[in-house]
Amino acid sequence: MDKKATITVTAPPLPESIADATVVTWHKQPGEHVIQDENLVDLETDKVVLEVPAPQSGVLGKILQPEGSVVTANTPLAEIQPGETPAIAKTKDTPKPQKQNTTSPPPHASPSVRHQLHAKGLSEEDVTPSGEKGRIRKEDVEAASVETRAAPAGMPAPQLPTGEREERRVPMSRLRARIAERLQQVQQTAAILTTFNEADMQAVIDLRQQYRETFAKTHGVKLGFMSFFVRAACEALKRFPEVNASIDGSDIVYHGYHDIGVAVSTERGLVVPAIRNADQLGMAEIEKQIIDFGERARSGKLTIEELTGGTFTISNGGVFGSLLSTPIINPPQSAILGMHKIEKRPVVIDDEIVIRPMMYLALSYDHRLIDGQQAVEFLVAIKNYIEDPA
Repeated sequence: MDKKATITVTAPPLPESIADATVVTWHKQPGEHVIQDENLVDLETDKVVLEVPAPQSGVLGKILQPEGSVVTANTPLAEIQPGETPAIAKTKDTPKPQKQNTTSPPPHASPSVRHQLHAKGLSEEDVTPSGEKGRIRKEDVEAASVETRAAPAGMPAPQLPTGEREERRVPMSRLRARIAERLQQVQQTAAILTTFNEADMQAVIDLRQQYRETFAKTHGVKLGFMSFFVRAACEALKRFPEVNASIDGSDIVYHGYHDIGVAVSTERGLVVPAIRNADQLGMAEIEKQIIDFGERARSGKLTIEELTGGTFTISNGGVFGSLLSTPIINPPQSAILGMHKIEKRPVVIDDEIVIRPMMYLALSYDHRLIDGQQAVEFLVAIKNYIEDPA
């Protein structure tokens, strides 16, 4: 290989908040042809998975950083020899009918799919890939999992645990390790308390029912519950600026803007992209951003900038059936609102017992900055906005 013409593929620049990244998946092997802008390798940081594209078409030479290596910005990852492979050049010079390729490329999976495989006790060889170029999709893992649980009659069943005390050891992902580090940090450094209340969701349910079709036709998105809570939080934060502030050393930083983080659960762990200037957005814009965040979070396409910052966070454990919880603050923020499952319960209204759709609300806050009275009044403000959204 002509070293003079060799192109070195390097790790992309990393933001100041990211020190390094781990090489998790090489999608090409030495000797294989690569196309310009084709994804060569996935790098996992403690926030997102970065794709490193091929800077030019050619043949992948030596891989300088194998899977599992920890790299920093501009670290050489691999070498590419520009040009075409001998097989392609020969095909152009001598156009002969190509033999059908009977060998399939080795299966490969993205970091999120690999996590799904580990969770179900499967390896890449156990799954039949349906994606392009042998890529394993989440649906393939689910299909293989179903086959593992129930093998057809007369067919040999896959190897399953036979009641023995089996243990599996898998490396913790960068994101999971970072989540553990941050949660431990906030528990040790902040004085966290949680206050609770409940909200009657009937008014919001009635509004959604009344404007459901019109809203969807006009904006191309459904009117969900989260946009009501984002708007309610913005209004309450304006009344209680300490809840929107943060502690930096011996200083209190008051933020003159409202960037609302929305917790999104993915197979790799919890991520919190922020809706910038949420107080200036309409309900439809908020709903569109939430849907977009959810889709890109699950496919690992969120940017580091979207996961950085935020002045207040909302977490909706109700989508998983949680009735009540004590959410943990997302540092350096000072508070987080926990939404929960809507459940019909008997409540007293005008001295009569009636059945209403109720939701428990939880506000965890840093008592170093926010007094108990402020926290309680802030949560009451959220409750009032939700019960009278008009």
